[in-house]
Amino acid sequence: MNIKKLRIVAVVMLVTLSFQLSAQEGKSIEGKWNLTISQDGKQLPSWLEISHSGFNTLVGRFVYAFGSARPIAEVKLNKGKFSFAIPPQWEPGKRYMEFEGIMEGDLLKGKMVYTDGKTYEWTGTRAPKLAYNPQPIWGAPKALFNGKNLEGWHAEGENQWKVKNGVLTSEKSGVNLISDEKFDDFKLHIEFRYPEESNSGIYLRGRYEVQIADNKGLEPSSIYFGGIYGFLTPNEMAAKAAGEWQAYDITLIGRRVTIVANGKEIITNQNIPGMTGGALDNNEAEPGSFLIQGDHGPVEFRSIVVTPALD
Repeated sequence: MNIKKLRIVAVVMLVTLSFQLSAQEGKSIEGKWNLTISQDGKQLPSWLEISHSGFNTLVGRFVYAFGSARPIAEVKLNKGKFSFAIPPQWEPGKRYMEFEGIMEGDLLKGKMVYTDGKTYEWTGTRAPKLAYNPQPIWGAPKALFNGKNLEGWHAEGENQWKVKNGVLTSEKSGVNLISDEKFDDFKLHIEFRYPEESNSGIYLRGRYEVQIADNKGLEPSSIYFGGIYGFLTPNEMAAKAAGEWQAYDITLIGRRVTIVANGKEIITNQNIPGMTGGALDNNEAEPGSFLIQGDHGPVEFRSIVVTPALD
C-alpha cells in the first residue's frame, strides 16, 4: 500500500474513532434528568431531557421552576463538558438562560446563568423508572374535601382559600393549596368551576399539572384545558363555558395517565415525560401530595375524591 493510501486510511480511522468517542460521550448524558437548582436560598425542581438527532447532534427539552417544557436546539458537547442556551419564557428580561455541566459518576453538575445575569449551581439525577401495574387493586374512595373547612389541606403562605356554602373557593390570586396526605397510584374525581379567562391547575403527586383554564372553543393544546402542562395534548377540547361546573376523572399509574374531561376521554394511557413547571419536588419515585394552583386566577371546587391503589 502506497503512502497516499496509508494517509487516507489513517484519516478515516481517526475520524471514525473521534465519532465513536463523541457518540459514547454523548450517550452517557442522554436521557431524562431531574434537576435541583440552588437559587436565592431555594431548591428549585427542574427537568432536563437530552437526546440525539442524527449522528452528531444532541438536542433536548428543559422545564424550569415555572412555565412549560421548551425545546433546546442544540446541546454542545466538548471533552466531557456540555452546554446549551434557551431564550426566556416567563422569566424577567431578554437575556438567554445559559447552562453548562459535566457528568460526575451518576450525577450531572453544573451552573446556570439566569436571565438577570446571576449564576447559580445545579445538580441532576436520572429520572427514575416508575412501575406500571395494568391491573391494580383499588381501595375505597376517599373525599379529600369535606365541604366544611380546609381540614386535610395547608396553604403555602398567607391563605386566601375559603369554604363558602360547601364550595372550596379562591376568589383571587394567592397561594397554592396542598393536601396533607400523599399518594402513589390513584384515581381522582374532581369537580371545579371558574369565571371567564381564569386559570388554575391540579398537580398530580405535586409534580404533574393538569391544566384548568377557560379555553372553550380553542384548539386543544398541552397548555390548555385538560393538558399535562407543556407535555401532553388532549385529543379534543372538552371544556364547557366559564361559570359551569366541570369534572375531571384522572387515573395515574406509574407515569401513565388517563384523563376524562366532562365525560370525554381526552388523554388515554399516555406517559408523562417528566415534571411540569411549579412542581413541589423532584422525588418522582415517592408518593406525593395534590396541589391546587391558587396563584393564577379565581377557581372553585365542590368535590375532590381520590381512590388509591393498594398495590
